[in-house]
Amino acid sequence: MASTLTRPRNGTVIAGVCAGLARRFGLSPFVVRLLFLLSCLLPGPQFVIYIVLWIIMPKADY
Repeated sequence: MASTLTRPRNGTVIAGVCAGLARRFGLSPFVVRLLFLLSCLLPGPQFVIYIVLWIIMPKADY
């Protein structure tokens, strides 16, 4: 069962957004981070979305 969308307190690199997304969707944090980095090669609002998620995703209680 997938958890809610929160940023973990441990296992983060910058803000925990990729780790939180990985936990929510049952993926490896490495895969999500790699996909994010690869998406940065394309034009688009990737960094803005990351910052917005950083602001709106609550930190996990654990």
